[in-house]
Formats: sequence, structure tokens, C-alpha cells
Amino acid sequence: MITNEFEIKKSRFITYLYKLDNEEAIDEIIDNIKKEHKKARHVVYVYKINNTGKINDDGEPKGTAGMPIFNVIEKNNLNNILIIVVRYFGGIKLGAGGLFRAYSNSASEIIKKLDN
Repeated sequence: MITNEFEIKKSRFITYLYKLDNEEAIDEIIDNIKKEHKKARHVVYVYKINNTGKINDDGEPKGTAGMPIFNVIEKNNLNNILIIVVRYFGGIKLGAGGLFRAYSNSASEIIKKLDN
């Protein structure tokens, strides 16, 4: 597991990356993250296992959270990967463009750590 964290307009984004060979552990991993971050507003996740993907925006406006993460996974030709982004809402709305950029940045930054 690799983690990364940053803040935009008082909203905290905590990103987790897992390399997985199958989907069996995904539900347990997500449940554990949700238990650890009970006060988080959103727990967005995207995975691509054996070239099959799933996107969950967890209440963020459609296309502003999971899709930017999935796009980064695709752009980097990654497979067998789970990315979870936990968002603690800071009271300032980011708008659709701001959310898109924040979640895309979350995925891009964590993937840079994967290369190291």
C-alpha cells in the first residue's frame, strides 16, 4: 500500500494505492478504509483488475471523482490496481472542474510514488 495526502481549499484528500492480483480483497480493504475514516464525506474508489474496471463516486457529482482517477490509470497503462481517495470536506465547494482536477491529481501523485 502506498499513501499520499494533500489539501485544496480546506478539503483533505487522502489517497491509497494497492496492487492486487484479484478482486477478492477489495471489499475488505474499502470497508477498513471507511472504518478508519468514519468522518470522511466521500470514499471514492476505482479499480482495474485483469483489465476489468469499476468506478464508485461515493456521492460526488457523476464524472467528477472516479472517472478522473480511471483516466489516470488508463493513461499510465496500469492493471491490477486499486486507488481509493478519501475526502474530508472543508466547507468550500470546489465545483465540478475543481473536483475533477483534485481527484485526477490524487491519482497522478500516488502513481508517481509507485514508480519510485
